[in-house]
Amino acid sequence: QVQLVESGGDLVQPGGSLRLSCAASSGTIFAFFRLFNMGWYRQAPGKQRELVATITASESTDYANSVKGRFTISRDNAKKTVYLQMNSLKPEDTAVYYCNQHRPDWSNLDYWGQGTQVTVSS
Repeated sequence: QVQLVESGGDLVQPGGSLRLSCAASSGTIFAFFRLFNMGWYRQAPGKQRELVATITASESTDYANSVKGRFTISRDNAKKTVYLQMNSLKPEDTAVYYCNQHRPDWSNLDYWGQGTQVTVSS
């Protein structure tokens, strides 16, 4: 049973920063964490879940255009944790943020954690 636990979300003013964490605590991703490509995703109210950032097993990273230059994804394989450093936050970054493995058909993944709420508002 895959289990991913996201944390770090909060209410923050525009221009502020947050650091999200996602720890794998059981299942295949926990057991073989270092081998998995991982991603951060987000879902805003009334919108589909979208891919925000990815990090491969070899630590190559990629970002959605909307967050490029503001967000940084990283991983700590020893802690089986992936992070998302978010700077210069904008109201349009408001969403529930999730992490999961990343693969081309990520939208078909059948397990998602509870996510962590990020609200950017003055």
